[in-house]
Amino acid sequence: MPDFGAKDVKALRDATGAGMMDAKKALTEAGGDAEAATQLLREWGLNKAATRSDRENTEGAVAMARQGNRVALVLLKSETDFSAKSEDFVAVSQRLADVALAGGDAAAECNEAIEDLKLSKKENIEVGSITIIEAADGHNIDAYLHVQDGRGVNGVVVEGHDVSEETLHQIALHIAFAKPLYLDKSEVPEEDVEKERAALLEITKSEGKPEAAWDKIVEGRVSAWFKSSVLREQGLHGDKVTVAETAAPGTITRFAQSKIGA
Repeated sequence: MPDFGAKDVKALRDATGAGMMDAKKALTEAGGDAEAATQLLREWGLNKAATRSDRENTEGAVAMARQGNRVALVLLKSETDFSAKSEDFVAVSQRLADVALAGGDAAAECNEAIEDLKLSKKENIEVGSITIIEAADGHNIDAYLHVQDGRGVNGVVVEGHDVSEETLHQIALHIAFAKPLYLDKSEVPEEDVEKERAALLEITKSEGKPEAAWDKIVEGRVSAWFKSSVLREQGLHGDKVTVAETAAPGTITRFAQSKIGA
């Protein structure tokens, strides 16, 4: 038997991006010589995964796991939708969510499966995000996953206090397609607000509006800008009634969204 162990296999995998079985096979054929094993992997075309890390990966699959008022939301990224729609890719994304929900280190526990996907798909595949939301005492939660061609593409978790289940679900659906960035205006960085206000002022000036009306016009446009990115300010499903008004007398306390292309 060649003289090498699990640490040698791991070192070769880390250095080449090869899967465990391929690394073990290469070391076996190379008699435990890491340099020779690396060359074998190169000849087999299996040491290229590590070089893919700088390639754009805006596709992928979103997976969700839920138990009561605790939800795990995961994004596993890939380069193409072809890979993301495959059964093995979807299975790994779901495993990530299940492990995260159970309180485990999902990225670490699923690392081998992800590495194998990199090799089989020949793409830059990586965990994009892992989010866990557990509702506070007395709060309720809704989760929505939009599935397309067999894989999740847009997942939402929203938590509310004193909000009915039906209303909370409608707000989750709204979030999925309105894609707000913030829950409340207070969360928007002041620097971003001032930059937007300055840009809108210049636009207003260039339109030849009367100077006396500039402030009012700009503030109106800033309000419209807030509505495009702040959940509580948005009209539910595009209507005039805002999300905040819809939830009243209750309130939306937080939300999370994970989607491909993000």
